[in-house]
Amino acid sequence: MTGALAADAALLGFARALRAAGVDADAERVHAFLSAVDVLRPGMRADVYWAGRLTLCGDRDDLERYERVFAAYFGDGGRAGRTASAPPSPRLRLVVSGGTGTATRAEREHEAPPAASLASAAEVLRHRDVADLDAAEREQVRRLLAAFALRGAARRSARRSPARRGEVDPHRTVRELLRRGGEPARLRRHARTERPRRVVLLVDVSGSMSPYADALLRFAHAAARGSRTEVFTIGTRLTRVTRELAHRDPDLAMAAVAAAVPDWRGGTRLGELLRAFLDRWGQRGMARGAIVVLLSDGWERGDPELLAAQMRRLHRLAHRVIWANPRKARPGYAPLAAGMAAALPSVDAFVEGHSLAALERLAAVVRGADDA
Repeated sequence: MTGALAADAALLGFARALRAAGVDADAERVHAFLSAVDVLRPGMRADVYWAGRLTLCGDRDDLERYERVFAAYFGDGGRAGRTASAPPSPRLRLVVSGGTGTATRAEREHEAPPAASLASAAEVLRHRDVADLDAAEREQVRRLLAAFALRGAARRSARRSPARRGEVDPHRTVRELLRRGGEPARLRRHARTERPRRVVLLVDVSGSMSPYADALLRFAHAAARGSRTEVFTIGTRLTRVTRELAHRDPDLAMAAVAAAVPDWRGGTRLGELLRAFLDRWGQRGMARGAIVVLLSDGWERGDPELLAAQMRRLHRLAHRVIWANPRKARPGYAPLAAGMAAALPSVDAFVEGHSLAALERLAAVVRGADDA
């Protein structure tokens, strides 16, 4: 891959990471970002920072997310404690290694866009199986996961709010006429509001899922920042950990979950625990109309028929059932495990869950932006 192609791949990966963090970095904004980087000095970290900040962020809420993702994707660069308006140090250059060393500085800046050491490493890391990462790579993955956001697909609410277009609002229109003393006034309109659906995450913490449990729970921690997300762990017991994941600090949240969950690295009783979830929470409304995501490899120690029956029950209640399996990405994988085979007929989307890129796609499926 040439330097230019590597640069585009790395910068597009950065844009995808921003979308996973909740920034509305659409195709038009990404094109403007790439054009701005091309016009500026692409070998300078500060120029990349400002090009992205000015083109990819649409409102004030995007700025904090942008800061977190940029620091995780391109490296902190000593930016801890800086204000949002302070750019990264321009001396932290993103250059492609290699060459004879005879090129001029201008040539290096032109030929060496931010695709190499930091950016391309982060882009490669997005697709790596988290079970195969070393300690430093896991730490970078944790920083990227901390910037995630998870919102359910929007649904129309019965509540209406003022709008420029929509049905005429007779009450507000009459009040406006009375305020004007009967003089002609513009018709007031309203429309149904949209709100995200509740998301319920069921995270498998059994022994077979131990290489992925930390990453998946950190993904759940980022998702739980939303007000309509519930998180449970499943293994030999069902444990609700939404409250433990309410800590803003991911490490404190993980410590709280570790203290609350008694069945780490045990067996898996998916059918029994799914029935317990539905009996206690799901049937009463938590799963009704929600998007339910199971993050598990599908290994079942109990009766597969029980799991199949409970999955059918869940499917009738939920708006959509999504299953993310980290093993799905392995060459030659087939859903032959008894639990996975029993569950699949009641699953609306079956996706991978082994890497950052897979979790980004999972987030897109949950919000309805990507069908699997």
